[in-house]
Amino acid sequence: MSDNSQDKQPSARDEAALQPPVDVIEDASGITLYADLPGVPKDKLQLHVEADTLTIEGEIDLEMPGGIEASHAEVNLSRYRRVFSLSKELDASKVSAEFSQGVLKLVIPKAEHAQPRKVEVKIL
Repeated sequence: MSDNSQDKQPSARDEAALQPPVDVIEDASGITLYADLPGVPKDKLQLHVEADTLTIEGEIDLEMPGGIEASHAEVNLSRYRRVFSLSKELDASKVSAEFSQGVLKLVIPKAEHAQPRKVEVKIL
């Protein structure tokens, strides 16, 4: 799996987006990806898997309450977006996702052909 977020020319849609921090953990069964998406409600979170591309998108509400104006704002974009290329070893049709307290957890298992297997040795 590789991060495509910076590999291509940004489109107008890509330019106005934050890249969420992501941790990727690989083991014999596949990969687990944790993406930090603070402030994104579940109904504004979108995951797309198309061919070998995984896209994570989320929107947050940054509006200030009635008449208050920020004197300093470190986050001024209201969208997260991150794109990854999935290797052929991963089974993109079996992605599972959980979202809790601003952290997205994706589990992508390895394809059957890439799973470790035990070979029985026959004694002749």
